[in-house]
Amino acid sequence: MKDFFLGKYRFYKITSAVLIVWMLFFDVNDLFTQFKMYRELSHLQEEKLFYQKKLKDVEAKQKAVMGNSKLIEKFAREKYLMKKPKEEIFVIVDEDNQPLEK
Repeated sequence: MKDFFLGKYRFYKITSAVLIVWMLFFDVNDLFTQFKMYRELSHLQEEKLFYQKKLKDVEAKQKAVMGNSKLIEKFAREKYLMKKPKEEIFVIVDEDNQPLEK
């Protein structure tokens, strides 16, 4: 390390070393911030894939339901708890508050 700071271009070597240290540890976009942002980006990409899959599932259910009036009624009763006059609806759920029938 001693030979690094000695020599013909000492000013440029010292300035370069200080600049590199500054960029790695003290800058707004330092190494740790870049790593944290990379992890967040990968997490958000996984979330995006999850929601794209959910969207495809919902679109498939919508296509299946919209063609059949009996399925529309069943969907409305199960998902939105709609009912006919003078009718009671009971929804049986598990421990996670999810309906048992899907």
